[in-house]
Amino acid sequence: MMGKRRKSREMALQTLFQLECDPRDPLEAFDSLRGSMQWADARVDFARRLVLGVQRNRSELDLLIRRASKHWRLERMAMVDRSILRLAVYEMLHLEDVPPKVAIDEALELAKRYGAKESGAFINGVLDQIYNDLLKEGRLKGAESRTPA
Repeated sequence: MMGKRRKSREMALQTLFQLECDPRDPLEAFDSLRGSMQWADARVDFARRLVLGVQRNRSELDLLIRRASKHWRLERMAMVDRSILRLAVYEMLHLEDVPPKVAIDEALELAKRYGAKESGAFINGVLDQIYNDLLKEGRLKGAESRTPA
């Protein structure tokens, strides 16, 4: 299960990154990448769910990221880092079957693979702040669990 979900997250990240460069219909972007990347069907549903969820909740996600990233404007962040942050915060808030700590861990794995050298530390700091803020606000369920997704 972990491998499939991680691959789905990679697919979602690639689509979200493409949407940063070329804003358009998220399903069109997803399907376009799916055709060119030969993604396995078993991973597609979760990836599509992530892309649509991030796009649908983008304003809320960006607000939380802005609030947590002191001294960094959202527009100045690397596009890949911004996309990883949105993906992780979406999972933390909206996917009950993904414990928040797992969403953070998975974001760090994406940062290692796709981000710059310092992306992991930056993303970890922002997500830890968001996690703590949401925990204080009582907006997270299953927050202490570290079960792999």
